[in-house]
Amino acid sequence: MWELDRFVDEVEQVRRTLGLDRDNFVLLGHSWGGILAIEYALRHQQHLRGLVISCMMSSVPAYNAYAEQVLMPAMDQAALAEIKSLEASGETDSPRYMDLLNEQHYVHHVLRMPVEDWPDPVQRGLNHVNPAIYVSMQGPSELGISPDAKLAHWERTGDLASIEVPTLVIGARYDTMDPAHMEMMATCLPRGRYLYCPNGSHMAMYDDQKVYFAGLTDFLHDIAE
Repeated sequence: MWELDRFVDEVEQVRRTLGLDRDNFVLLGHSWGGILAIEYALRHQQHLRGLVISCMMSSVPAYNAYAEQVLMPAMDQAALAEIKSLEASGETDSPRYMDLLNEQHYVHHVLRMPVEDWPDPVQRGLNHVNPAIYVSMQGPSELGISPDAKLAHWERTGDLASIEVPTLVIGARYDTMDPAHMEMMATCLPRGRYLYCPNGSHMAMYDDQKVYFAGLTDFLHDIAE
């Protein structure tokens, strides 16, 4: 049931129901939503005025490599070993696992502020994650996508050249995603533009808010003309 084709079809159903089309439909996808936005554009770009890919690489294998080669070596290695041990034993729902992630990963690469200060929409979103869907798509680990997850082999870098609508790719210095890869994505898109958030992480719309929304607003104004 939880397949990319189904999610794309649901976006298309919403578009039709709202009566949106290329004169008024800009699709923004953040994180997993970036995967969905790319997939939607590859199938239905004739309905898009513009596309925004926010903090998502176009290749899951490249994302996993970045996590393994850049993010994990920078972590406290004893803490990383404990995180991996808890994942291997299926204890990802334990308070200790979340404490380690908060201290070693989340506040550095997901949202760069104390967890207790995370905005209410972020807290509510995390509190209502559906594990049955999340784990099937991503896997149980928060440090990459698991080899047996449905998205493990997702790769669309070579297809970006076929997306001809104006597209903004947003990357951030401290993101879980490689900002250099996302800059490269913008060059692969025929009408691509790159927005870099120098103080942002995966939730750059909160921890580098001025840069994020200034760049997004400029893009929306430009494609409205």
